[in-house]
Amino acid sequence: MSLKLLSDETLLQCYAEAVKLELSPDFISLLKKEIEKRSLGEKLSVKQ
Repeated sequence: MSLKLLSDETLLQCYAEAVKLELSPDFISLLKKEIEKRSLGEKLSVKQ
């Protein structure tokens, strides 16, 4: 699956939920890198 297919909103929601559920650090890192790539870092409601 390509993260490019996710909308910005969905990507941010997935990241927040992954952090909340304490999913794999590698998965969270992958999401965070895509968020940073899209310059959405300031929209993160959850910081890791």
